[in-house]
Parts: sequence; C-alpha cells; structure tokens
Amino acid sequence: MTFRHLVRLLSLAGALGLWQLLTALDVDLWLRFEQFPTVVDVTREFGRRVGGEAYWQDLTDSLSRIVTGFALAAVAGVAVGTTIARSRLAADLLGPVLEVLRPIPAIALVPVAILLFPSNEQGIVFITFTAAFFPVMVSTRHAVGALTPVWEEAVLTMGGGRWRVLGSVVLPGALPGILGGLSVGIGVSWICVISAEMISGEYGVGYRTWQDYTVLDYPGVFVGMVTIGALGWMTSTAVEVLGRRVTRWLPRTESRTGAPVPRRRSVRRAPVPHPAAPATSEVAKEA
Repeated sequence: MTFRHLVRLLSLAGALGLWQLLTALDVDLWLRFEQFPTVVDVTREFGRRVGGEAYWQDLTDSLSRIVTGFALAAVAGVAVGTTIARSRLAADLLGPVLEVLRPIPAIALVPVAILLFPSNEQGIVFITFTAAFFPVMVSTRHAVGALTPVWEEAVLTMGGGRWRVLGSVVLPGALPGILGGLSVGIGVSWICVISAEMISGEYGVGYRTWQDYTVLDYPGVFVGMVTIGALGWMTSTAVEVLGRRVTRWLPRTESRTGAPVPRRRSVRRAPVPHPAAPATSEVAKEA
C-alpha cells in the first residue's frame, strides 16, 4: 500500500468517524443530527439488505439501465458530434435543434418519456440516454473542430480517403476530448437515472431509496445513498481506466503513482574548438 492510498483510507475513515460522533452525540446546533442514523445503524441495515434478494434485484435493474442508456449515448454522441464538426450542412440542419434541446434538463423529460414510450423501463433508458448524449456530443464536436488540418492534408496527400482520415486522424486526435465527455456523461447519467427511478420507476436503487424515505426508514435511505455513490464511483473509474488504456500512446505528465515524471537532465557538452582556431597552449607560446 502506497502513502497515497493510506492517506485516502484515513480521509474516508475520518469522515465516517465524524459522522458517527455527530450522530451519536445528537448534535443540534445550526445543523441537526439527532434524526440522522449512525454509521453503526447504516452498516447493520446494509448487512441485512445485502443478504436479501431485493437489494441485488434493484442493483441489477439500475446497472442495466445505466449501461444501456450510456452505451447508446456514447455511440450516438460521438457520431453526431463528429458529423456536425466536419459537415457544414449537418451543422446547419442539426445544430439549431440540438442547441434548443440541450439546456432542457433530462429529468424534465419524464412526462415526455411517459407519453412516448409504452413502458417505464424504456422511458428511464431514454432519460439516461439523453443525459449522457449532450456532454458526449458537445465534447466530441469541440475536440474534432480543434484538430489541425495539416494532419488530414498529409493523409490525403498520401492517397488516403475520407474513411482513412476519419479512422487515422479525426477519431484518434479527438479521443482525449471524447473521453472527457464520456467521464462527464456517466456522472450525469447516474443523477438522472436515480431521479427517474424515484419518479416513475418500479424497481431500482432510486425507487427503493424513495420508498424508504416515504416510510421514514432513514437507515435504508442512507444505504441507498451509499449504494448510489459506490456504483457511480465504480462506473466512473471504469470509464477512466478504459480511457487510459486506449490512449497509452499519449504523453503523460504524471506517472501511474501520481508522482510527476522526472525530466531528463540535459548534459552540457564542452564547446568544440574550430579547426581553424589555434589551441590555447599554442597561442600562449606565441605570446
């Protein structure tokens, strides 16, 4: 275990310890902690639910929704963003419509999903897709638009076609920006899928968390919150790890351990005397 991992574990342990202390002492200053469940209560409830089938059913439902919606959004966002960045006609046709729809929060589309799709499951996937689509599309559009045209001209000069340019220049060059949009999109997707489950879901972590709140089961509410946080962290980490693997060819400013990569010291060489110039000792003798 490295020092950085130890610091992170101590940070998490300190936050849990502060939570336990504030709730055990029923601190009621400006913030009220007397109704909060303690860490021990949440841990006990978490252990009880892990042993049941309903917890894993909710976990599976939420993960299937997020994976389906996010995968569709990743493919569509990259395709649409690339098309808009490279085609003036596509930018004129699709750009105004997308710019009008982009400021609308995805969770505000719940009534549209209920009216449009025959089942709640499809509606929740649609909301998840919408939440992730716009960050991916916008980041892809900007990343592709920022590429220097010299690389494309070089491929065209060597006889490459449009598809060769797309596969060898556009997508690899825009990959760092695309991965940034994917990282943002997965986080926004979790926010919207949990909210959609609370509003119109039948199963899922968000649905179960809201049901626990309605019956005043506060330890169950915190179990749901911890589960959501853990799922979001795992999926975001998976996206980042995948991004690092597919961009190994990029130069890194930090090593894998987080420490800065030491720069190579430049070795100063002694100046070589010009052949026409006399040596120092000969000049001294002549003097």
